[in-house]
Amino acid sequence: MRYKVALRNETRHRLRTKIKRADIVVGIPCYYDEDTIGYVIQQAAEGLAKYFPKYKKVILVSDGGSLDDTREIIIAAPVPKGVDKMVFIYRGLPGKGTAFRSVFEASKILGAKVVLTLDSDLRSITPLWIKLMVHPVLSGKYDYVTPYYLRHKYDGTISNNITYPLTRALYGLRIRQPMGGDFALSGDLAKAYLIEDVWMGDVARFGIDSWMTTEAINKGYRICQVALGTKIHNPKEPSLKLGPMFREVVGTLFKLMEKYEYNWMQVKGSKPVRIYDHRQIVEPEALLVDVEGMIGQLAHHYSDCHDIWREIMPEDNFRAVRELAHTKEIINFKFPLDLWARIVYDFAVAYHQKEISPEDVLGLFAPLYFAKTGSFAQETLRMSSKEAERVVEAQAKAFEKEKSYLIERWEEV
Repeated sequence: MRYKVALRNETRHRLRTKIKRADIVVGIPCYYDEDTIGYVIQQAAEGLAKYFPKYKKVILVSDGGSLDDTREIIIAAPVPKGVDKMVFIYRGLPGKGTAFRSVFEASKILGAKVVLTLDSDLRSITPLWIKLMVHPVLSGKYDYVTPYYLRHKYDGTISNNITYPLTRALYGLRIRQPMGGDFALSGDLAKAYLIEDVWMGDVARFGIDSWMTTEAINKGYRICQVALGTKIHNPKEPSLKLGPMFREVVGTLFKLMEKYEYNWMQVKGSKPVRIYDHRQIVEPEALLVDVEGMIGQLAHHYSDCHDIWREIMPEDNFRAVRELAHTKEIINFKFPLDLWARIVYDFAVAYHQKEISPEDVLGLFAPLYFAKTGSFAQETLRMSSKEAERVVEAQAKAFEKEKSYLIERWEEV
């Protein structure tokens, strides 16, 4: 069913009669987060009370219908005097994006100046995070604030290998975490997001973060980054659990390439985005990955996919993929940075051409992504997460270098 709004009538009534108004809204999307949600609420509430005592503030938790004790824990979580709290179940397509939509609708009702979104599984959040993220927007200097933190080198693999380098190369801004999950934005920007007709597709799920960032860039909103130290949360092992997320995120990025074709065609190179640096960086907790399983997906799918891969990729790129697929020893498997950039561009062009359905393009792309992720994991095996950032940066530069290849192929369509 297509809902015109994500908030239920009862929730809207509660907002208008009990909360009435708020200067600062902290929105937390959640789903089966009984182990972490109480801590996130506590830290957010302490930050609001400590750093913004003169402002009207509320924490809104948008739940996807958890059947564990998540909502009971939210209701029971204590908050300081002067901080309001509410939990509700959104309606619409299940997913993070719809939860965000409900928070944006609530912030519009309350007349919020700032909306801060937080992941519900954060374990490294502190009250200071709230100050650092909210202040740039509340001061009137910025419209959109993205997090700048160190994540484990195997956490955020879609961002490391696709979203960050692609966003940087296309739109010319070095926003390190375009899909970091924790964002601050102006009330006006939240209202602008609401009027977009995107809430019945990938943006309603995991496409939301990269969509918000791309929209903010292309519509000229003022953007900065805030250093928050190290992000520790409940990451998903990339070889097993990121398939749907991959399709939703990459599908969103490719759709936006069509929408903003004129803009990115004009962009050459990239420039840094201001970082408000505050927190000390420490090594994140270890995250184990199945390197052999990820790399093995390329060989496993080669026989079924190679004919269509050959249609999508020029002969040189396909030949390089074929050689990778037939690599006998995992230790010898290395996905070159420039080849990966061109392959991402090849699949963006295939998505644009429409000769193959968008769903099939993304399905055909996934084994290559997993193989690239396995290659990255193997290359950075003995590096710290901070050292592995050098590889991520080198990949981003390769995307910039190969952008002329993208433009040439795109214009052939």
